[in-house]
Amino acid sequence: MNACADISAVMLADALAQQRRAYLSAPVPSLQERRADLLTLRRFLRENQEALCSAISADYGHRSRHETLLAEIFPAIDGISDVLRQLGRWMKPQRRRIDRLTFGLASNRVIPQPLGVVGVIVPWNFPVNLSFVPLTYIFAAGNRALVKLSENSRHLARLLMERVPAYFPPTKLQFFDETGGIGIEFSRLPLDHLLFTGSGQTGRAVMAAAAHNLCPVTLELGGKAPAVVCDDYPLRRAAERILYVKYLNAGQICTSVDHLWLPRRSVGEFVEHARRIVPARYPQLASPDYTSIIDERAYTRLIKALDQARAAGAQVIPLLPGPGFDSTTRKIAPHIVLNAPMGCDLMQREIFGPILPIIAYDRLEDVIDAINAGPRPLALYPFSHNRQRLELLVERVMSGGVTINDALFHVGQHDLPFGGVGASGMGHYHAREGFDTFSKLRPIFHQTRWSGLSLLAPPYGALVDRVLRFLIR
Repeated sequence: MNACADISAVMLADALAQQRRAYLSAPVPSLQERRADLLTLRRFLRENQEALCSAISADYGHRSRHETLLAEIFPAIDGISDVLRQLGRWMKPQRRRIDRLTFGLASNRVIPQPLGVVGVIVPWNFPVNLSFVPLTYIFAAGNRALVKLSENSRHLARLLMERVPAYFPPTKLQFFDETGGIGIEFSRLPLDHLLFTGSGQTGRAVMAAAAHNLCPVTLELGGKAPAVVCDDYPLRRAAERILYVKYLNAGQICTSVDHLWLPRRSVGEFVEHARRIVPARYPQLASPDYTSIIDERAYTRLIKALDQARAAGAQVIPLLPGPGFDSTTRKIAPHIVLNAPMGCDLMQREIFGPILPIIAYDRLEDVIDAINAGPRPLALYPFSHNRQRLELLVERVMSGGVTINDALFHVGQHDLPFGGVGASGMGHYHAREGFDTFSKLRPIFHQTRWSGLSLLAPPYGALVDRVLRFLIR
């Protein structure tokens, strides 16, 4: 272990020890205390929203202020308000039925109790959303939290580390920047739960590090989420909805449409729709509404993937007038790619950028087989008004979530759980499931003064035989 990592490990261990002591001194906050934490969380977002927008834009090079407000600040604030309305009901003990062996004399209940200290590892693409939405459920469940931001969120991390202490004590909430080996040391902490959002490769390393402490892990990963347009769905409407989601945040969204399946005869018409729709939204590459690629490495990876596909015979179609790239601002124009070979990077790796490969199909069964041949995606986006087709796609293609006749919207519904499956993740948060994820659902069996089980104690005899025959008849 190097010196920086050693210092980071000590600092993190001290932060965890502070929060654990605070937890042990008051392990079950009241409804009023939890509501106060949520109200403070919401107040922080409202009072600092412009500073948050500016910090995220600085981290990106340029990030649309409206996209930050729409996709980060608003969902977090609205989600807190929703949880405040439901929290009292979630905290109530659940009554459960009594098994016959107890002769109906005892009582059963399940009580949700705080786990203790929860760690959150946050990616750079939606760092406010992916910090404060989990914190909503972590605090609702009565926990404390340590949050580590990405190395690509330097400005935001500095802002949060400077301003959050005026709202929360370090025994409740602390933010950390990715410096000096903090990343791997954070994963090694003996936390009570760890939530990671990011790539599958990093997720494997995080899970392996957490396994040393048997720390439960929720993984929100990603993958190649497909949109499938059926021939009965209006093509112009499909184009408007798919292209909006695909080029939001310049495609840097884990639940974005990664690629599009279209009936073969619809491909040309879809491209023509795209040529009109996209420039109307982003008149030029320098548009303030269009977001930069996060860093040079990601920018270079996407340019190389386009060049590779083009060299292999794919048709690469830029959708904005003028240059398709600007290395100084790290902006890549929205692109469509036709006839990309299945072995190229665009078809094998999650794209995470403003590039939309279109795959023509003749039979829906072929689409299903092709999707199922790969890892299970985080999202599936079928477009059809035909109930049988929709049922076929939903039943035959497993994914983390589904939005029908649009894209992305299942993620923002406060009463729907969000989570992946297989290679796209494990576990859930959002909705009641988020509260449950960060709670221990403790089963409580309360025996009465007199127990009918005493009749079944040894030495066994004829009475026990009769009772057992009655129970298993």
